[in-house]
Amino acid sequence: MTELYHRESEADAAASELRRIEELTRGRRHAEALAAASALLRRAPSQRAALYWAALNQRLLGQAKDALATLDALERAHPNYSLLFQERGHCLAALDDPSRAIASFERAVALNPALTPSWGMLERLLSAAGEPQRASVAAQRLAKLQELPPAIVEAGARFCDGELAAAENLLTSHIAREGRHVEALRLLGRIAQRRGATDRAEELFREVVDAAPGYADARLDYVRILIERQKYQAALEQAEHRLRTEPSDPEARFLRATILAGLGRHDEAISIFSELLSQTPQRNHLRIVLGHSLKALGRAEEAVRAYKDATGVEADIGDAYWSLANLKTYRFSDDEVARMRGLEALSRPGLPDRAHLCFALGKALEDRGDYGGSWAFYDRGNSLVRAKSSYRPEAIEGAARRLLEVCSEEFFAARTGAGAAARDPIFIVGLPRSGSTLLEQILASHPDVDGTQELHDIPRIISEFQGQGSNGGGARYPDLLPGLDPLLFERLGRRYLDETRVYRRGRPRFIDKMPNNFRHIGLIHLMLPNATIIDIRREPMACCVSNLKQLYARGQEFCYGIEEIARYYRTYLELMRHWDRVLPGRVLRVSYEDLVEDLGASVRRILAHCGLEYDPACLAFHRSRRAINTPSSEQVRQPLFREGISQWRNYDPWLDPLRKALGDAIGRHRD
Repeated sequence: MTELYHRESEADAAASELRRIEELTRGRRHAEALAAASALLRRAPSQRAALYWAALNQRLLGQAKDALATLDALERAHPNYSLLFQERGHCLAALDDPSRAIASFERAVALNPALTPSWGMLERLLSAAGEPQRASVAAQRLAKLQELPPAIVEAGARFCDGELAAAENLLTSHIAREGRHVEALRLLGRIAQRRGATDRAEELFREVVDAAPGYADARLDYVRILIERQKYQAALEQAEHRLRTEPSDPEARFLRATILAGLGRHDEAISIFSELLSQTPQRNHLRIVLGHSLKALGRAEEAVRAYKDATGVEADIGDAYWSLANLKTYRFSDDEVARMRGLEALSRPGLPDRAHLCFALGKALEDRGDYGGSWAFYDRGNSLVRAKSSYRPEAIEGAARRLLEVCSEEFFAARTGAGAAARDPIFIVGLPRSGSTLLEQILASHPDVDGTQELHDIPRIISEFQGQGSNGGGARYPDLLPGLDPLLFERLGRRYLDETRVYRRGRPRFIDKMPNNFRHIGLIHLMLPNATIIDIRREPMACCVSNLKQLYARGQEFCYGIEEIARYYRTYLELMRHWDRVLPGRVLRVSYEDLVEDLGASVRRILAHCGLEYDPACLAFHRSRRAINTPSSEQVRQPLFREGISQWRNYDPWLDPLRKALGDAIGRHRD
């Protein structure tokens, strides 16, 4: 506690000193400001604002060359800070180097479009350079910013540089004084989205679109948040609204293709991605998302070509290499491994690319039998992701304890008969990398079952419950469950069926394989008492190691550390034992190992539990041509191989911490 207090005191002192430096600078006391910034840098050499103010005051004192050296240090520590490029542009202009100054100002506005000084300098420099067209674009951007209230412009600049709290304070103060300006609301929506408050972001973007229907950028923000929340039908309507006005809008077309891919309509998505790529080949990410859709359809060779093409361009290169590794069947060449090693060793790539490269190298070295080197890269990748994560095991464990207390036998007995009677859904729950894609592929091979994907509808209902508690001062989930009208559960069940209909292809039954729904089996039972629930369980060491080797596109933050994944697995076991006790016979438990060892008997047992007639197509699941969106897509298009059960043992020398963290879960996962 003393150490934490000391760190907070130091941070407060630094913030106070930075405010003083800014005041000195604005008061044109540049020598004093530079001395104060230099003193602060002696204590904290990488302090972003101190480096910036030092460089700015050096330039204003006529020391532009020294300022450039300070800005180089700033770039090494904070490579994407827009103000460093703006200040470098000013320094280069002062040193009569207009071409490099223009490049620097352009880099500044690419990172932060709200920098009015950069747009102003670009207009002047481009006009002087005889480029009236580019100068006119800069003038238009400057004029648009000058139409906005200064507080909103400053908030936009701070948002782009990651200063979310400062931006939010400026915006809320402006709204309190002047009313609900659409640009302020849009920025608040983007801040909420950046923080993960997607429900709040959706509300704000909807308000902006309703108030300003012609505001194209805001409508596209609205489409993006709807995609993030997997509200694909609503997102498609909004994207098509924009395309009716501007059919050639490349971003709207890209978002429409993304939605179609989310809905499993990959053939249509591929057509749009390919067309966009031919028109804008510099957008390297198009190659990657094109590869994802090709992979989902089982067109592996074409997916490999798309991903390999993407490795030839610097942007998103880590993602491209990880996409190749994530096929699980691709083997990297010596040259590719050497190049990945070189890129990963550079300090230049940001966090996402370095993490992607680490996981790709982990897979590449694993395939070569270099398990020590492989584990080192997996460990490094996990550390990079974990360092930026806000995941707290205590929050999950606390929610689980509340579920144990609230969802008792008496609680469910008092609500017998609640919910919608439909038996359409088959929920597959468990942990990621436990065989859920295999089980889904087996069931989706049955003529009466639609495979969908990991649907976010149940988590979205939980999120809405949480929002009601936090905004209204009432109880949060699961504490609010006892106070709900039993009739609400039927309405929620019908809503779930309505909102998931867009993923179905007309068969009587469908699968929802969101693994983390194991935490919400109680609510699922109340909403849909006749739905099927299957828990696919994998041996804990194998399951946890597999997750520690996997980089997820989003979510699953418990998978990036030994302590985190072990605690999550133990919580999973505890909750599943509870559901078995209070809802006996409600959940069918399927062992992944048993499924692999005796496919025929396991399939008959699963189909019988689902109330489905036996069909031999379920044994030939690998021949199915359905789209699959998970990392296991290529693996489940091959016959079962038993060797995969024990692959985790290759890492045995490094797994004692995991064994210790799992404790008795290793012996009781089959209870």
